Amino acid sequence: MSEKGVLLMAYGSPETLDDVEEYFAHIRGGRKPSPEAVEELKERYRRIGGRSPLLEITKAQARALERHLNADLDEGEGYRVYVGMKHWHPFIREAVERMAQDGIERAVGIALAPHYSRLSVGAYIEAAQEALEALKLKGQLEMRFVEGWHLRPSLIEAWSARVRDGLLKFDAKERDGVVVVFTAHSLPERILEWGDPYPKQLLETAEAVARRVGLPASRWTLAYQSASPTGEPWLGPDVLDVLDELSKQGVKGVLVCPIGFVADHLEVLYDIDVECRERADERGLHLERTQLLNDDPLFVRGLAEIVRGHLP
Repeated sequence: MSEKGVLLMAYGSPETLDDVEEYFAHIRGGRKPSPEAVEELKERYRRIGGRSPLLEITKAQARALERHLNADLDEGEGYRVYVGMKHWHPFIREAVERMAQDGIERAVGIALAPHYSRLSVGAYIEAAQEALEALKLKGQLEMRFVEGWHLRPSLIEAWSARVRDGLLKFDAKERDGVVVVFTAHSLPERILEWGDPYPKQLLETAEAVARRVGLPASRWTLAYQSASPTGEPWLGPDVLDVLDELSKQGVKGVLVCPIGFVADHLEVLYDIDVECRERADERGLHLERTQLLNDDPLFVRGLAEIVRGHLP
């Protein structure tokens, strides 16, 4: 067997509304959520059509990546790409076990989150390492991990293209006044005590995209979204507060670009398309959102470059 393995890791999402409670409990480390919290989460899924498309999109990314990696290689001598989710099926452990069953001996694990934090990408890597240990695959399956890829040229160009397209959603007369708000999932502020690179990497990505698009400093900002009510401070400013402030400043148009995500899922389809849009409507703002990367060929090419860099 000369094939190499690629493990794409994502957060996971429930397949049906009936799965929400079990999914929510898994996120909480097995602690059962309150009926009220479960119903609130179910309602969010209802607002986006009943379920998240994350698994389908991640599988599409995997298929596109496998095709790209193997385009010029002989059958049986290339790469096989697997999908593993942190909080729902197929779990990361299930994907690692499947890789071993398929005879994969060398692999690379990539969390589909470009910006490293110990609480995000670090947790994906830990889950894969725990799977290797639990399944007693050390020595049988060698797996390397990618910790961050926030300035990969293809990533910056893919986001830049989406910002350019997003600006075209505004009338020419209002376009010059549009402010681009780059967003990412918030994390607890305690990561700052660890010297965690997450906020710095996000800012670097936003700066690189803004520079490539030609946005002056007055036309873009970075905000956080989707903070959880855990009782501790989370990174800010929150995107809803930023929308309020931009409205007070007289801004009329806002383009939200969720650079912390690479696929459509609940935090985009609800937190931005529902919550942010409702807040923008209340404030008289014209709000648009850039498309996500999903299985865009340029983005997939960037993933392939990362894989080849770790598994030539």
